[in-house]
Amino acid sequence: MNPSHLQIFATIVFVLAIIHTFLVKIFEEKAHHYEPGSIGYNVYHFLAEVEVVFGLWSAVFFIGYCFFESFKTYDTDGKLVSGAVHYIQNLNFTEPIFVAVVMAMAGTRPVILFARKIVFDIANILPFQDKMSFFLTALVFGPLLGSFITEPAAMTLTALVLADVLYRGGMSEKFKYATIGLLFVNISIGGTLTHFAAPPVVMVASKWNWDMAYMFTHFGFKSILSILISTSIIAFIFKKELQGSLDRLEEKTDDLLTPQWWKVWVHLGFLALTVYVSHYQYMVLGLFVFFIGFTKITERYQTPVKIRESLLVGFFLSGLIVLGTLQDWWLRPLLAQLNDIQLYFGATFLTAITDNAALTYLGSLVDLSDSAKYSLVAGAVTGGGLTVIANAPNPIGYGILKEYFNNGISPWNLFKWAMFPTVVTIICFELIGNL
Repeated sequence: MNPSHLQIFATIVFVLAIIHTFLVKIFEEKAHHYEPGSIGYNVYHFLAEVEVVFGLWSAVFFIGYCFFESFKTYDTDGKLVSGAVHYIQNLNFTEPIFVAVVMAMAGTRPVILFARKIVFDIANILPFQDKMSFFLTALVFGPLLGSFITEPAAMTLTALVLADVLYRGGMSEKFKYATIGLLFVNISIGGTLTHFAAPPVVMVASKWNWDMAYMFTHFGFKSILSILISTSIIAFIFKKELQGSLDRLEEKTDDLLTPQWWKVWVHLGFLALTVYVSHYQYMVLGLFVFFIGFTKITERYQTPVKIRESLLVGFFLSGLIVLGTLQDWWLRPLLAQLNDIQLYFGATFLTAITDNAALTYLGSLVDLSDSAKYSLVAGAVTGGGLTVIANAPNPIGYGILKEYFNNGISPWNLFKWAMFPTVVTIICFELIGNL
């Protein structure tokens, strides 16, 4: 390894950003020492927003980049060839744009009502009390949808349904952490039934010729088994809190008219088209503009589109790309020298402190054996629930559910409660032989 001063600086800033994510609860508590609305209150409250952490530190990195090189440099033909602006301009922000748009679309009232209806209909089939059936259905089928509608969409729908039905109902703090930890892990592995939905898989599937058959026989059935085991055990542990009945969907329409079904299908159509063109950022943005227009026309049947929350999540992921791209100087040689078992557990650990899609992308640049390729991706999705930054959809779930926790979501408690489903996933991925 022979890193440049810029790469070392980027790694230092990256580490500071990770440390910042574990300090957000302290900043939140500090904010309450000041009068609401004061500068001190707003500054500490701003620093306590996990979604702004990497964007904030990427701004620090950008300023430092200007000192190491320049703001921007042109060649004799007037072409931008170097500098901080050149670096940002050459990064790919398609995924943050897609995640932000999908979150906004999936968070609308017609889509949530549709998702709630499906979850309730499936839950009604199960021979358990209403709350238990709902919990099992939401935490199993919701994450598995990520293999077909993408993980960001599945996270948005599942988190919103959980917030609307369970989190508003006065759950204990332990149950809240157990549920969000389980949700993050299940979403991370639930997108591995196919080769086109989970970001860490998408990064390598084309290059390594992994198709749907390969994904299901090597990852998919193990993910299903892990999700079923983890969710069932958590449900059993908290069975006292899952006793009782729930209000039916038709009884809970708030103060808005229930949308007519053609409006629901229009929303689902926008969501499906966005997933279909997810790799083309300008198409995604164009669809989003038309979608905003449609929600304005039908605002009588809508709740406000979650623009702020969606943009914050996109901001978070964009900052992660800005800082994470320059971490290859230490990640690539580290991955290259590990055996399969070391690679699996190393990837699981590294995923907790960096985005798993970035990890698998860097692994795709290294000459790996077939078994090493499996270990890398399996480890990347295994550790995807341990922290907010481990998997791209996690900030979505964090942004939706954080208001239901006392003083925000503690990264340490999230890590602790996500460990159990992570261990179950390790057992399923490592002890079950490949078909």
